[in-house]
Amino acid sequence: MKVMSAIESCRTAALGGHIARCEDCAHTTIAYNSCRNRHCPKCQGAAARTWMEEREAELLPVPYFHIVFTLPAAIGDIAYQNKRVIYDLLFKASAEAMLTIAADPKHLGARIAITAVLHTWGSAMTHHPHVHMIVPGGGLSQDGKRWIAAKPNFFLPVLVLSKLFRRLMLQKLAAAHEAGKLQFFGERAHLADAQAFSAFLAPPKKTRWFVYSKRPFARPKAVLAYLSRYTHRVAISNRRLIAADESGVTFKVKDYRIEGPGRYTTMTLDTGEFIRRFLLHVLPKGLHRIRHYGLLASSAKAEMVAKARELLSLPPTEPDADQDVAREHVQQCPCCGGRMHIIETFEPGAHPNHDSSAHVGALRIDTS
Repeated sequence: MKVMSAIESCRTAALGGHIARCEDCAHTTIAYNSCRNRHCPKCQGAAARTWMEEREAELLPVPYFHIVFTLPAAIGDIAYQNKRVIYDLLFKASAEAMLTIAADPKHLGARIAITAVLHTWGSAMTHHPHVHMIVPGGGLSQDGKRWIAAKPNFFLPVLVLSKLFRRLMLQKLAAAHEAGKLQFFGERAHLADAQAFSAFLAPPKKTRWFVYSKRPFARPKAVLAYLSRYTHRVAISNRRLIAADESGVTFKVKDYRIEGPGRYTTMTLDTGEFIRRFLLHVLPKGLHRIRHYGLLASSAKAEMVAKARELLSLPPTEPDADQDVAREHVQQCPCCGGRMHIIETFEPGAHPNHDSSAHVGALRIDTS
């Protein structure tokens, strides 16, 4: 599988790399290239930092809310066999619910901005599709002439959101089935029949769907730090891994049903099962896991953000002349802090002509 092949080759000689030498003390390091696969736990840091820098100009000086929309287990089950279709419907139904309720004069009566991020896993890497949304606490009036602020600790009623999200998602699932966009295999093969699928959707119509709204962030800048933990996260990060040996893979897990220190524990899975669970969360090629809605929709984003900043009495953001320079990765010498310069590059599968200063093998450095 391409994903596993990329992760296995990441920062090894298989992908090539370069050699850098300090201009002051001549310390030399070998840096292997990153695979840059979006599912690789080692390659998301640089991508997240770049993305966050691009979002900073859109930040508004208002409280931000974190909203989570989760698919019920039954729908999540069929989502695994229909990732592209159902993940897309999850985005659309949750965004439509937010935009509709926010625009209702009985609630906020405003056009809001949404950044939505798809996650498909729980702490134990089981299949658990849900969308995280970061939303400014307010929006533009329908005529675009004023900013309507949300209440300090309340954005939109979650019960109302839950009911509309449920109705929209079930409607969209039924329409997708009628259009022949859904496929079913194994124990779910019978759901290809229209009547069977209608019966399958009947119980979820009567249950409460999970929508959760967290307390607003203390300050807008905290949004960026928080978002960086979500936008480019993969099913499991390296820091959660504890051990890997012939008995399996041990990693940290968190039980969200328990409060306090007891919610943190460890789990050991057979290596094959660990890899299977990781691969559950590989997204279809081309499926965007970060999407923007409302005022942040790409067609009108610049205009809408500028209008919001104007109504909030903020000066327009100016491009930073040094932005590209600031983003440029300057590697510092681990010995003296001097600037490292590339003195050699080598192709995938080739061996460098120079040795590292330590002479104990290559130092793996993220060059993404």
